[in-house]
Amino acid sequence: MNALSVMVLTGCASGIGRHLAGALSRRGHRVLATDLDERTLAARAEEDCWDKQRVRLARLDVRRAEEWEAALDLAEKELGGMDVLMNVAGALRPGWVQEITPADIDLHIDVNVKGTMLGTHAAAVRMVRRGAGHIVNFGSLASLAPVPGLALYAASKFAVRGFSLAAATELRPRGVAVTLVMPDAVQTPMLDLQVDYEQAAMTFSGPRALTVEDIEAVVLNEVLPGRPLEVALPLSRGLLARVANTAPGLSRVIAPVLRKKGLQKQERIKGGKPA
Repeated sequence: MNALSVMVLTGCASGIGRHLAGALSRRGHRVLATDLDERTLAARAEEDCWDKQRVRLARLDVRRAEEWEAALDLAEKELGGMDVLMNVAGALRPGWVQEITPADIDLHIDVNVKGTMLGTHAAAVRMVRRGAGHIVNFGSLASLAPVPGLALYAASKFAVRGFSLAAATELRPRGVAVTLVMPDAVQTPMLDLQVDYEQAAMTFSGPRALTVEDIEAVVLNEVLPGRPLEVALPLSRGLLARVANTAPGLSRVIAPVLRKKGLQKQERIKGGKPA
């Protein structure tokens, strides 16, 4: 990946998207940083001192096909094209199945699934035309193993994985790579909002939350240069998730243990103690 690559990122007003936009631009890439919340996006760009010569800001509601076309048109017009698309934007609301609402269902499917599909499609049309490109979709370890208390989130990320793997097979002969990144819990505002929900206990069952710097390292050192089909991190939790995926019945044994650990960690965090 050369220093003049053009990257389009979603969800750049916070979390992983925010960090990657700054990290990639500092390494010489030109970035179209997008988000639905234009005001917060602009504020983050100022706070993080993004290079205005390399980073262009734009509104993008990932749920709307016409906004995808406008954003990618802007990337071509002002940045010279698009080499990489990173579908980072995501949404999560904890909730037991009997308590979820139609609005909760719409949020997860529209943002996590529909947003990824629309973005992948819009990018693929342009990349296939050029015969080159790389689409990086962000899933989760919840793409591999069901998570009680986060059924909607897990379902949406299962869908992202299925779609991404199929798209990768279709697009590879046309010169376009698709990579699925599946991290465990990452220390972002999305994780913070889960602390007070017992439904999200399993999110906190790992040894530690990943950092946005961990994601940066994987993206820069593995994803962009190697263009792998999928990456799960950390390795130990990824293997556990794959085992649970292969033998779903084991979840009845594993889930209560992980849930207990997660609840204990939530209480420590709420008490102001190190997780």
